[in-house]
Amino acid sequence: MTLFGISLTTMLLFGFPFMVTLLGSLILYLYIYMPDMAPKMIIIMVQQIITGVTPPALVCVPMFILSASIITSGESASRLIRMLKVFVGHLPGGLPITTNASCTLFGAVSGSTQATVAAIGGTMRPMLLEAGYNSSFTLGLIINSSDIAFLIPPSIGFIVYGVATSTSIGMLFLSGVFPGLMILFMFSIYCYAYSKYKKVPLLAKASWAERITAVKDGLPVLGFPIIIVGGIYIGIFSPTEAAAAAVLYALILETIVYKAITFNRIVDAFLQTGVITGVVFILVGAGQAFSFLIGFLQIPQAVLPPLFGADPSMLKVIMIIVIVYFVACMFVDPIVAIFILSPVFQPYVVGAGVDPILLGTLVTLQAAVGSATPPFGCDIFTAQLIFRRPYLEVIGHALPFLLILILATIILIAFPQIALFLPNMALGG
Repeated sequence: MTLFGISLTTMLLFGFPFMVTLLGSLILYLYIYMPDMAPKMIIIMVQQIITGVTPPALVCVPMFILSASIITSGESASRLIRMLKVFVGHLPGGLPITTNASCTLFGAVSGSTQATVAAIGGTMRPMLLEAGYNSSFTLGLIINSSDIAFLIPPSIGFIVYGVATSTSIGMLFLSGVFPGLMILFMFSIYCYAYSKYKKVPLLAKASWAERITAVKDGLPVLGFPIIIVGGIYIGIFSPTEAAAAAVLYALILETIVYKAITFNRIVDAFLQTGVITGVVFILVGAGQAFSFLIGFLQIPQAVLPPLFGADPSMLKVIMIIVIVYFVACMFVDPIVAIFILSPVFQPYVVGAGVDPILLGTLVTLQAAVGSATPPFGCDIFTAQLIFRRPYLEVIGHALPFLLILILATIILIAFPQIALFLPNMALGG
């Protein structure tokens, strides 16, 4: 697989889209190392790509993307930010805390780290800079706060993991709520301490009249987590039905309540959804094809036994998987990493008796952390594209947030009920 790695890295450095590098490297590998079988294997690869995107559970992905596209085109994000800002903006670290909370709540609509970086970061970064915060700090804050969106339902990471491992997506959604809120709290403490240490000037305290107005304007946005999380928790919706309800609610909110978007902007949101969904599904299909290839070549049977040992403990299995996902997502797209690695590790997960919901939460968290970690975390390049800042400036303040996220991972491993409480309650446990 050395040639595959060299090809993948070279194409990435030349700026090819990741889906092109992955599929192109697979084809190159087949024709060089398996020339006689290559034509038949190409047909099998195409079949695997189609197999990867046909699970019914993936239907909810484009609908969640569409709801995010609709509200990003409207006023929901700005009203949400304003509502949070009037309550905490005057405190030390008020604007960074507003950013953290906004990313968390926006994650209840988008389920995507990149969408959150674009929607919340585009509004908050100018405010943070004007308030006196360092540019590198603002970028690190926005990128890493968007990680929380990957844990808050409707997380695309949870959907992909659920499809890859046949784990309940509804239970995975519920498992991400408390870990996401825990990371929000930990980030907020750091932002408070950072602002006090840097002596960032405080903003004026909003009046109660301003707060009441902001709440009236922003409160309808909170309908999204109520519909998605509440609907799944009490059994009204499946994840797919919750996605459809979220699209309907987004249309009603932006067209009737806020009157913020026109028919043409709705059409643009549908077109944008088609493009993003196409990219996501190509990555999912490519991940399925690559997972099949490494299974066909029996690579896991050669690599994993020495790594895990004869009879690995539950803790050892969890630690190895967490570290592998964290490293993998620093280099490749999280969706691809989840689809490739999850089936590979599944026999060890089952053998050690690891709770699949807990592991799904930890894996999705590592996918989010890796996507914001150098050298090739995808959120880093999203921020570069949106804010047009150099690479070193974007990653300059990544370390404190990375350490917090590592600490959050350790806490989740030590206290798994943080993730499992809501799923167990939903199951009557």
